[in-house]
Amino acid sequence: MKDIKQRENSLWSRMSYGFADIYGGGAFVVISTFYTVFLTKALGMPTALAGTIPLIGKIWDAITDPIMGNICDRTRSRFGAKRFFILVGSIVSAITFVLMWISIGSGSSMTAKYIFYMLMYMLFSTGFTIVMVPYNGLLPDMVDDYTTRARFSGTRMIFSTFGAILAGLIPTLLIKDNTKAGPYLTVALIFGIIFLIVILLTFFGTWEKQKEVVKIGFGQSFIQSLTVYKSRSFLIFIAIFLFGQGAADFVTGLAVYYVDDVLNAYGGGRFTYLMAVILLSQFVGTIIFRFIMAKTSKKFPLLAGFPVRIIATLALLFFSHEGASFTVILILSFIIGLGMAGSSTTIYAILADMADVDELITSINRPGTCSAMATFIRKIATGISTAIIGLLLSWVGYDEMLASSGARQAFSTQRGIAMIYIFAPIVLMVFAIIFTALFPMKQREFNIIKKEIARRKGEDSSEATPEEIQVCEKVTGFKFDKLWNRDNALKF
Repeated sequence: MKDIKQRENSLWSRMSYGFADIYGGGAFVVISTFYTVFLTKALGMPTALAGTIPLIGKIWDAITDPIMGNICDRTRSRFGAKRFFILVGSIVSAITFVLMWISIGSGSSMTAKYIFYMLMYMLFSTGFTIVMVPYNGLLPDMVDDYTTRARFSGTRMIFSTFGAILAGLIPTLLIKDNTKAGPYLTVALIFGIIFLIVILLTFFGTWEKQKEVVKIGFGQSFIQSLTVYKSRSFLIFIAIFLFGQGAADFVTGLAVYYVDDVLNAYGGGRFTYLMAVILLSQFVGTIIFRFIMAKTSKKFPLLAGFPVRIIATLALLFFSHEGASFTVILILSFIIGLGMAGSSTTIYAILADMADVDELITSINRPGTCSAMATFIRKIATGISTAIIGLLLSWVGYDEMLASSGARQAFSTQRGIAMIYIFAPIVLMVFAIIFTALFPMKQREFNIIKKEIARRKGEDSSEATPEEIQVCEKVTGFKFDKLWNRDNALKF
């Protein structure tokens, strides 16, 4: 017990836990920022077509994520089930990431290109699932304390933001001409090596409590995965996740188009400056919000960060044209990055507590399944936002032939891109704020949930007070006498 407490309080333990999210945070920044650009500007694929590839990958995730969560909860390993799959996934994820950026040549038909890159994206998504579903479910099996979990989650977000910084800056330094395919593969090889190393560091530096495996057949995998949505807290959390991360995806997904086509400022290192400012401000914001969260609540970073970000985003309306002051745009982008940090800090801190709420409802400890469905929603957010970006770019008249030749888009298209870049994230942020305000659990509620679980296990002989009963019902969405029922996990 003393050794576990020492490890929980160790800075190296928190760092080791956070390393893998350099992959979790970095991979999606590279993809959401550059993959559609790679397909449209370097390979000449229509934007509406390119935008559907990530969405199809997310449909594939609807199959793989529940299965992976089920496998995690069913597996026993001397390393711990989740750490075992993190080890296996370190190699798979690195290889599948690189495969996405291989150019199959200009002689291939558009149909062949579409099928090839769709399959490569599905392979990457599978590799991501093998790592991130176990990783997202690891913390509840490492640490029980609410505040300690918040410290681990805060450290994780620092590394996630650092990964995003690497993912935002390295490509901009190496991809000088975004119409050439070769530099994209170079970037992918660099990140493949980085991702392999950081995931292995997490494997070697973390631990996992051994526990009884969940005995649920694969035939029930999809039903029992969907039953996590019966939790009121989990449903609200998913809404926060979907809208909060979607708001970030629109910024990274449109950044190249905004700087290149609206500001006509991709060259001269200015796109690198913009990405550096956004990502560095996220890094600073993550550190600030980590300490603020410990003094307030896990909801506060988003509730404080998004209103400020909305104001800064609206201010871009006056500077979204060629010749606008780039210094002002950088200042506003710094504020936007701070708001983005508040979202990610809130989301991943809350995620660690969802398995406890689910356990009180179902009597089954299944962090792997909760992680799988949260990971799935994260991918859905990225897939939907990418598909919508592609459709909206097509709607405002984006011409991929002009793009691949390096020519400017029509003025109406430039204005359309600016409007999407500004107003789409604002709409999503408003919804994220609403659902965060509705989220029913802070530290007091968490402690009551943990105490009730201990009662149900026979580890606490006290009687629940009327106030505690009310909290349990509010957090779970179930009547008190319907809690701790295995059928809640097996029957939708």
